[in-house]
Amino acid sequence: MTVKEKMHSGKLYLPSDEEIVKEQTMCLEKLYDYNATRPLEQEKRASLLKEMFAEIGEGCYIEPPLHSNFGGRHVHFGKNVYANFNLTLVDDTHIYVGDHTMIGPNVTIASAGHPILPELREKGYQFNMPVHIGKNCWIGAGVIIVPGINIGDNTVIGAGSIVTKDIPANSVAVGNPCRVIREINDRDREYYFKDRKISENI
Repeated sequence: MTVKEKMHSGKLYLPSDEEIVKEQTMCLEKLYDYNATRPLEQEKRASLLKEMFAEIGEGCYIEPPLHSNFGGRHVHFGKNVYANFNLTLVDDTHIYVGDHTMIGPNVTIASAGHPILPELREKGYQFNMPVHIGKNCWIGAGVIIVPGINIGDNTVIGAGSIVTKDIPANSVAVGNPCRVIREINDRDREYYFKDRKISENI
């Protein structure tokens, strides 16, 4: 198994491999160009994202600055995904985000981890596990999602949460560690915020 194959297998490997570093550097060059775009250069941004990402659907918008280990090379966005500024994608392996998902500012989605054993960390070993975020989710500001996590469709992750375990679909989950506090329910179909009714505002 090659080092690049190990990157996507969950096995331990050394990310300092010359071939990996060369590929990563080229990806970061494009990321630099993306972050250097001006607000009026929306077409240029869209074009760069198509070059940078493994997959990016129509209608996606990512507010610069974007931070990413491989510039999105292993990132798969569905259509109409919105990400606010300072999204950090530790995309050493694949990160999947479904259609219509919204990502707040200062969110970190990490696919890379390191062994607990100090001797292995000292040698620079790393492992990667993919992250899957479903369709129509809302990931609140400052959320951290660790490697190997699956978040189901329509789920809301509250601001500042640290997601260390899978979260099922149609849930509201918050905290450190992030826990499901309830399912999306009939009240959510009537009120959009506290006592504010949807019917009176749409």
